[in-house]
Amino acid sequence: MQTITLHSFNGGIHPQENKFQSTQTPIAQLPLPTQLVVPVGQHIGAPAEVIVAVGDRVLKGQLIAQPKGFVSAAIHAPTSGKVVAIEQRELPHSSGLEGICIIIDSDGEDTWLEDIANGSQAIANYLEADNDVLVNRIRDYGITGLGGAGFPTAVKMAVKGKHIETLIINAAECEPYITADDMLMRERALEAMRGIQILMKLTAAKNCLIGIEDNKPEAIKAMKDALHQVHGEHYIAVVTIPTKYPSGGEKQLIEILTGKEVPSGGIPAEIGIVCQNVGTCEAVYRAVAEGKPLISRITTITGESVEQPQNVEALIGTPVKHLLAFAGFKQEKSLFQKFLGSLSSKAESSESKPRIIMGGPMMGFTLSSDELPILKSSNCILAPSQKELPANDIASACIRCGLCTEACPAELLPQQLYWFSKSGELEKAEQHNIADCIECGACSYVCPSQIPLVQYYRYTKGAIKEEHAAQQKSDRSRVRFEARQDRLDRETAEKEAKRQARTAAAEKAQAAKKAAAAKAAEEDAAKNTGADQSSAGQTNPEATKPEAVDLEKLQTQLDAAQAGLKKSMDKVAEIKAGAADSDTEADNLEVFEKAVATRRDKVKLLALQLAEAKKSAPPVKKEISRDDIEKKLRAQQDRIDKTKQRFELAQEQGSETLPALQKGLDKQMQKLKELEADLAQFDKAGV
Repeated sequence: MQTITLHSFNGGIHPQENKFQSTQTPIAQLPLPTQLVVPVGQHIGAPAEVIVAVGDRVLKGQLIAQPKGFVSAAIHAPTSGKVVAIEQRELPHSSGLEGICIIIDSDGEDTWLEDIANGSQAIANYLEADNDVLVNRIRDYGITGLGGAGFPTAVKMAVKGKHIETLIINAAECEPYITADDMLMRERALEAMRGIQILMKLTAAKNCLIGIEDNKPEAIKAMKDALHQVHGEHYIAVVTIPTKYPSGGEKQLIEILTGKEVPSGGIPAEIGIVCQNVGTCEAVYRAVAEGKPLISRITTITGESVEQPQNVEALIGTPVKHLLAFAGFKQEKSLFQKFLGSLSSKAESSESKPRIIMGGPMMGFTLSSDELPILKSSNCILAPSQKELPANDIASACIRCGLCTEACPAELLPQQLYWFSKSGELEKAEQHNIADCIECGACSYVCPSQIPLVQYYRYTKGAIKEEHAAQQKSDRSRVRFEARQDRLDRETAEKEAKRQARTAAAEKAQAAKKAAAAKAAEEDAAKNTGADQSSAGQTNPEATKPEAVDLEKLQTQLDAAQAGLKKSMDKVAEIKAGAADSDTEADNLEVFEKAVATRRDKVKLLALQLAEAKKSAPPVKKEISRDDIEKKLRAQQDRIDKTKQRFELAQEQGSETLPALQKGLDKQMQKLKELEADLAQFDKAGV
């Protein structure tokens, strides 16, 4: 490969690393826990659908929850045992929300599913296999991003129709304390490199850049050795980047390695790049080449409150307390003072509670209980002492120092976002691109006033999301209401048209009856008065013909009635707003309101008459030319392109609107085929 020129990104900080503590021993195999709590929603997108029942016996690697929707991931049993409950439980998440969990009591045997144990699910010659087969394997085996976000990997690999130039592997692991990826590369570099080869095949990328911070020399050497073993030096490069937080952010790493910037609100695929975590690559290899689903991950256990900081291979669903006990957790070292407010006169001034953080000190969150389980995205359990990571002091007022702006790697205005978040000005926060905040915590780290800025941003982003969801719900309700009103108006118009038709038919029959009686009387008179009088008394047949309805006249009358109705409605609104020119007009409010009602009835009647007249009028056949069809083709193609853009954006964000967008895109493609068929008929006819 050609020489790689490194770039830099705006902002960033250099916190104390604290990584050496957990890299002194190899990755340990965690003892089998007695019970596993497996959430079905461990990823971005729709939670998986449970397919087992309470009382079922499951084997290790067995599918227990299948993907539900396009953006979803499968869940497998981490060990063999019995399903004892399927219930709502608190999830290890900063929101503290609950979700459906499958609780499995281990039988202690750790028995694999037979098809996995005998290796029959492994895909031989995987680099020659069909891409659809590989993507389906990644989806069915529950592979998600192991770097923290948890985005389903199969969705990211669905890049058909996109030109991907570069595959970037995120092995920076920039956050302090966390060493899970570091140890994985030291011990499983070859598996990770082969997983990278699979992802390159799926993306059809021309080259691959593996970004590793320069504080991981052992991992860098191991990955380079693995690269030589797979003979991929001509298209894969292990790139050493400077240590700087948060260089492991997706957009920041892309900028460091390529100099390109992902546009605001955009995704890397828009600039020809796909980014994956190095741990995800190893999991992809296991799923494809060994036929093993994602049921465990490497997790760092560290902090001064544990006697043996280390990395362990933990089964998904393992309670945090099981990991802490294995590492020699000393609860008394992790106690910290949690200050309580004075909402109640009986409230105590403080309480002692062990502090356990899932994730690192910058982007992690404090767990409410050590009973919570390990997820696919749980890369670290941090148990700091009070001295090592003291609790924040009470926040002071912002002094407008600007340090947060200098530290922000996303080039935002944290101070402004803080004010907007604090005052609930969601629209302004959105206009200032709060969605681009990666919640790295750099702004909070440098804030001399100890303001928990990231917490404000998380709350505001959640509020904006709820507001958008409410707006979408309101829009859907409005569409349904308008459709219902259109249907009712149409039914009313049809009923009125039928009534008028019956009335007209009755009048016509009555007129014909009278005409027949008159004719009979005239004939009788003619017999008595002679031929001249008989001739003079005959009825002109042209006079009995109904007059043709004048559509233009009806339309003119309707337009005039609508204009009069608008003027009356404007006058009523003006009077009610107190803007009338005189007291006399204000006193005549009731008169104007009656005028509005009268004119509204007239508009409805004229509209019904016009609709009925158009129905009875002979259809006007418009001859369609080749130019008309070509114009429709171009317009339809434009609509399809826009729908595809919305689909790709929703796909990357894991939006719930994906099925609806896919259905709409299918209908548009069908319409395009029909137009192309019509154009082909013109060509065949030689037009």
